[in-house]
Formats: sequence, C-alpha cells, structure tokens
Amino acid sequence: MPSLKGSIVLVTGANGGIGTEFVHDALARGASKVYATARSPRNWEDERIVPLTLDVTDPASIQAAVEAAGDITVLINNAGASVASSGILTHTIEEIRTNVETNFLGPLFLTRAFAPTLSAREESSIINIHSALSWYAVAGIYSATKAALWSATNSLRLELAPAGVHVVGVHVGYVDTAMAAHATGPKMQPAELARAVFDAVEAGEYEVIADETTATVKAGLSGPVETLYPELRRTIV
Repeated sequence: MPSLKGSIVLVTGANGGIGTEFVHDALARGASKVYATARSPRNWEDERIVPLTLDVTDPASIQAAVEAAGDITVLINNAGASVASSGILTHTIEEIRTNVETNFLGPLFLTRAFAPTLSAREESSIINIHSALSWYAVAGIYSATKAALWSATNSLRLELAPAGVHVVGVHVGYVDTAMAAHATGPKMQPAELARAVFDAVEAGEYEVIADETTATVKAGLSGPVETLYPELRRTIV
C-alpha cells in the first residue's frame, strides 16, 4: 500500500486552507520533505518544508518546478479558482479562461510534466481534488472544469497504473476555507479533509467521497437527470 512515511510531497495551492493542512498532515505521517508551492510562496519556518514558486497556468513555471522538485513521490493537485456567480452564460470570458486554465489544464499539464519522475519511483501517488461539483453542475464553469478534471483523473489512473503510480480522485462538498466563505451549508474542516484523503491513499483507495453531500450527489447520478435537478421537472396540468 502507498505510504506517506519517507515520502517527498509537492502540494499546489499550499498557502490556502486545504493546502496548508496537506502540508502539515503529510509531515505528521512521516513525509521527509514537502514542497509547498504557490504563486507567492510563504515562509513556513520548518526546514522540512520547501517553499516553491509555481503558477500552474504557466508552462515555464511548471518546467521550473519539475527541475526543482525532481525527487517527489507524491503530487497533490490542490490549487483552484472559483467564480462569483453560478451562471455559465453570465461568466466573463476571463473567469471562464481562468477556471479552465487553473482547475483543468494546470493539473493536467503539471501531472504530465511530473509523470516520468513519478513513474520512475518504486512507489508514488497523485492526488487530484475534484469537488462534488464535478458531478453537480450548479457552479457554471467551475463545475465544468472539475468534471473535466475528474475525467482526466480516470484517464491518468489507467495510463499510469502499469508504472505503479497510484492516482486518487477526491470529491468533497463545501470546505471551511476562504473560497467557500459565501456558502451557508455544512462545511467540512480542512484538517478533516486532509486526514480523510491521506487515509484513503495509505489504504490504496482510488476515490475519496469525503462527506454526506458528495455521497448523495454520486448516488443521484444513477437516476433520471430530473432527480438530480428537480427544477427540470415540468408540472403536468
């Protein structure tokens, strides 16, 4: 089974609430080094944590990260962008491009760049943060990009399995971070999510259904589309 003990981890979006917990929990489980990446990395005051500049939307930045962190065994694609409104027809062009580049193309290109490194390891893992909204299209382009990442994760899992790379997809509802500050529903704590994800990795699982909301949405995928989206039901007179 994959283990965090002795691992070398790279976390994207490490400055955020979820990313910070991934950094701390990885070290608590015995990781020997964590690359904490962000567009503007901060000082962690821990010699085991290596701040690293990374913009997942910039090919040159991705290449620089691959050269600086060529020893990783675990890649966590956590960085993401969101939108202020839910209507995909009302998003600005900039919002659409930013979400596509950050939530989908960024993780995909970063994974492709690190794939040779991870494939050469005796034991390695990739963790992609999807969201329950990858299955529930109520967040416009955000949902669309997370759905695309989910599909890419399935492809990557199949392609990298022969090389022994374990690919884990994470689906979760609202997490109590700045990105979800506007939400009024139940929120999972970032530390609880990081713990659940690493538990799944070390158990050899491929998918994390992190909360009840996500489990309910997934169950609804097997039914009629009107069940998942009751607003589509027409009233028959």
